[in-house]
Amino acid sequence: MDLATLIGLIGALAIIVASILLGASSQIFFNVPSLLIVVVGSFFVVMAKFSLGQFIGAFKVAARAFKFRLPSVEESIAELVDIANIARKQGTLALEEKEVSSPFLKAGIQLMVDGQNQETIRAILDKERLLTLERNRWGAKIFSALGDVGPAMGMIGTLVGLVQMLSNMEDPKSIGPAMAVALLTTLYGAMMATMICLPIADKLNLRMTEEARMQQLWIDALGAIQDGINPRIVEQMLRSYLPANKRDVPLPGQPGE
Repeated sequence: MDLATLIGLIGALAIIVASILLGASSQIFFNVPSLLIVVVGSFFVVMAKFSLGQFIGAFKVAARAFKFRLPSVEESIAELVDIANIARKQGTLALEEKEVSSPFLKAGIQLMVDGQNQETIRAILDKERLLTLERNRWGAKIFSALGDVGPAMGMIGTLVGLVQMLSNMEDPKSIGPAMAVALLTTLYGAMMATMICLPIADKLNLRMTEEARMQQLWIDALGAIQDGINPRIVEQMLRSYLPANKRDVPLPGQPGE
């Protein structure tokens, strides 16, 4: 689980809820018609922009991105050096039962075990990498669209409420409560965009970059392992994926760690 996202979303929501509960009356902040306009209305508007499959897929991509943690680059390099050592000493067939951290890496190892040539393995894994990028990109686009549409739907709800309020000006006592309800849709739209949709979109963009880089690291490593390159050279090659200030730091499990 991505703790930063979980803590951020819950923390932001908790602050708003706490400020509402500390006020005079928390019940005035809950209005079903306003919620329907902002939440359900935004979903339908965004659904109209994309296909149904893309819309539903965005939530699956988001759930996967936040549920599964990518290994760190250091952890992956250490794992790949171990794989390179096994392949060099025992052959690629010895890797068939090797437990690895990623289904993507496992698929690449299985292709090696099955005797596929390097061009075929790279083509298959590159295709999978591009499709993963595309899924994450569409997920980010849909949540960005929800972040854009939410405040607009909130403004529409506010205008609807104002029209209803102005049509009932005979009763001055009803103007204040009616105005409060009208403004709630703007509040809901701003909260939906700022606290939920846009942070998720940004997180998906970040996850897209991280996952693409990690998959490219795995592809490069498998190619080097299949070529029979010395594990020490494989490690040196993969360290280029680390920031310059971390390239001389021992990997997890190495002496000095």
